[in-house]
Amino acid sequence: MEQHRTRPPQYRPRRGAPVPAQAGRGAGGGVRRGAPPTRRPAPGGVRETRRAPSPRLTGLGSGLFCGASMFALACLDHLLFGGSPTVYGVLFLPVCALTALWVRPGDLVTAPVVVPIAFTFGLLPIADDSGGGGGISGRFMGLVTGLALQAGWLYGGTLVAGLVVTVRKVRGMSRRAARRRAAARGLPDSRQTR
Repeated sequence: MEQHRTRPPQYRPRRGAPVPAQAGRGAGGGVRRGAPPTRRPAPGGVRETRRAPSPRLTGLGSGLFCGASMFALACLDHLLFGGSPTVYGVLFLPVCALTALWVRPGDLVTAPVVVPIAFTFGLLPIADDSGGGGGISGRFMGLVTGLALQAGWLYGGTLVAGLVVTVRKVRGMSRRAARRRAAARGLPDSRQTR
């Protein structure tokens, strides 16, 4: 039984449009040997810059990334440093910054919310057994004690995430305003000129 496509293909060359030459081919169709192809400078003297990869996480993805990272770092801290709360707190700060940098623009508000939850989740492997009973209640009391003693790191990481998110939000708002002003003047969009 023959099945038909429900959507047209995304890219079709226009009729009569010239086909771009293939890289490495000479004018006669043969493979060109010798010097590598030269790059033409960008118009207007703008240089191409290589940007660092910037993954975009959803709100849930940022929570999973931050929680899994903090749990893994806490296990590593427990193995290497005997569960040092200071090492854990120092490692918490860059994870907060990365979470706030990598979350999608639409989910920016989730970053300062998920980092305290991830901090608490990561404390599980290094929480002391304060109750002495060794059960769930002792582990819970150790977790509460750890949260109380490490509140400075918790607030600091949340502040870092909040600052990064605020800067990203302000930059996004200013870009949108600039695009609106350019559209009102009839100028081409800056994204299309690159």
